[in-house]
Amino acid sequence: MAKTEEELNQVAELWYRIGWRDKIVSAVEISCTGCSSHTQCTYQLVECVKEHGVEKCNQCSNFPCEKINHMLKRSLDYKKKCKEVCSKAEYDMLEKSFFNKEENLKK
Repeated sequence: MAKTEEELNQVAELWYRIGWRDKIVSAVEISCTGCSSHTQCTYQLVECVKEHGVEKCNQCSNFPCEKINHMLKRSLDYKKKCKEVCSKAEYDMLEKSFFNKEENLKK
């Protein structure tokens, strides 16, 4: 997970090249601290966390749920595109942060 402004800017540029965004977005928009009630999520997990009264998905009695399973499937679908447009270093970074979502969610 990118932390510094430079890392977040690199991720924003990479997401644009992959096609996950139609422009290079701000570091604030792209930063992610995990699934909690103070962030925005394209998978609607923030709303789900609030609805279930937990801080993170892995604290929910329904974890893993359909929303999580859908997110994990979408992540796997992105792997092919990423291998086509990313350098090895970029792909390795995505492998650790993006494609290891299931493992990261359990932390």
